[in-house]
Amino acid sequence: MTEKQLSSDVLIVGAGPTGFLLAGDLATAGVRVTVLEKRDTESNLTRAFAVHARTLEQLDARGLADDLIATGSALSSLRLFGRLRVELGDLPTRFPFVLITPQSNTERLLQERAVKAGATIVRGAEVTGLRQDAEGVTVETREGGRTGVHRARYAVGTDGVHSIVRDLLGIPFPGESVVNSVLLADVRLERAPEEVLTVGANEAGFAFLAPFGDGWYRVIAWDRARQLPDSAPAGLAEIADIARRSLGEDYGLHDARWTSRFHSDERQAPNYRSGRVFLAGDAAHCHSPAGGQGMNTGLQDAANLSWKLAAAVQGWAPDALLDTYQTERHPVGRAVLRSSGALVRLALAQSVPARALRSALTGLAGHLGPIAERGARTVSGIAVRYPAPKESHPLAGRRVPDLRLTGLRPAEDDRTGPQRLYEGLRGGKFVLVSNDELATAEPWADRVVNAAPADPHGKLRDTVLLVRPDGYAAWAAVDPSRGELRAALTQWLGAPTAD
Repeated sequence: MTEKQLSSDVLIVGAGPTGFLLAGDLATAGVRVTVLEKRDTESNLTRAFAVHARTLEQLDARGLADDLIATGSALSSLRLFGRLRVELGDLPTRFPFVLITPQSNTERLLQERAVKAGATIVRGAEVTGLRQDAEGVTVETREGGRTGVHRARYAVGTDGVHSIVRDLLGIPFPGESVVNSVLLADVRLERAPEEVLTVGANEAGFAFLAPFGDGWYRVIAWDRARQLPDSAPAGLAEIADIARRSLGEDYGLHDARWTSRFHSDERQAPNYRSGRVFLAGDAAHCHSPAGGQGMNTGLQDAANLSWKLAAAVQGWAPDALLDTYQTERHPVGRAVLRSSGALVRLALAQSVPARALRSALTGLAGHLGPIAERGARTVSGIAVRYPAPKESHPLAGRRVPDLRLTGLRPAEDDRTGPQRLYEGLRGGKFVLVSNDELATAEPWADRVVNAAPADPHGKLRDTVLLVRPDGYAAWAAVDPSRGELRAALTQWLGAPTAD
């Protein structure tokens, strides 16, 4: 394939948070990336409001977390239904909370980063065809009445539940509707709720209120006794009625600027990869809204895939590195389907056993000890870990916390004191953490940053740790030999540039 035949190295179909995070990472790594979006204008539809701790860590590794936090409200607990809350304040992270902010804020920051890094955004480009061969992917589009052709080494579908990329690949999307006739509206309130998030569920149905931060609120509601098709009108009176009955209080919903009715599906593609084409975000999996994990899971898909695609484009990816996207992320998507599906079914079920279980859980809220802690880690994404060989160090595959390190700053930077690991990850490279043997990594200097623990006598005093660009431990060993370290670097970083 010649350079003239390539319009990009990577084509991304779908301009949402997942696509923009992926595009920003690739462009930052020097990869030519184009985002194709069917819509002519930016979407004004916000579906997600919750940004969880692990996602904030990923945004921190891109220098965006603090800016996003400034747009919303941080909650140390997340109410699921009744009095059942997931307590997040003790999470072992710089972000022991869930951030409540409209999806549009997350999307805006990620888009600005992608464009600044050099990503090309093409709007009004409806994908009509896709074919691939041994050297690349060709995507055909309809753009303003004209036919367009885009070619790249790889392509990624981040184009949502109704993904045209998934359909063109022939990848099935098995699953079922979890809840039908869900009502949505953007409204103003006569009386603001006491809590940032207002959630209620009872025998009538459920309702959820979340603020946009500008006086408008998103209301999501479901009436058990009124199940209509998606095409049925969604009137404000109907929405206000079920919201009042579910929440137990009338907040005076009025001046709806937008209403809709939809159904929530629970689906997952069996394969996230087909040759040179990948699926991420809602194109790969969709979940019930319980726990607010949908957008978060998609963003973490992108963080997992981006550095692997960059390595493949740059020619140093070890064999089968791209295959690990499927083996690592598919089980995570499956777990989110199960946990969020169980929550919504429990909240909505009306059988005697289900009500008894729900009452028991509600009564035990805050007293479940390790079970509650595990729930917090699961919902927040902190608990995610990836497979590692049985003989590996216990850290391998695990999320690495925000270690305090020294030696990350360039020589010309005269600031003193340690830096944080997630600051060191902002260049999209691996970070090698060790009290010695750092010189061994010099032949891979274009792919790895060297650092030492700020406390040389702490837990890592004899451990050498190789951290992936997505903040997970690629490899670790206690007092490894120079040969063992070189073998690990070659395994993860490919052949060295120079010795």
